Amino acid sequence: MNVPLSTALNGISSANERLRAAASNIANLATSNQYRATTEPTNVDKVPAREINPASDIVEQQSAAYAFVANLKVLQTQLNTTGALLDIKA
Repeated sequence: MNVPLSTALNGISSANERLRAAASNIANLATSNQYRATTEPTNVDKVPAREINPASDIVEQQSAAYAFVANLKVLQTQLNTTGALLDIKA
């Protein structure tokens, strides 16, 4: 698999995980256990978020959806370019 294709697929996977985490956070707002799902790498120096803000999760969902669509466009362009190159060589 070539690098641009795998980069687009990794971006799609990352956007999907961000969307899943934000949706999970919104779904769990009413529960007493207010565990927040994140997709960021863990860091010892990072202070965990104490306040749950549904607006930030909605913005994260929209951002993840835009990233998903952008990566799909990159994948589509890559596949179209590869197809055009194969047509030229054939």
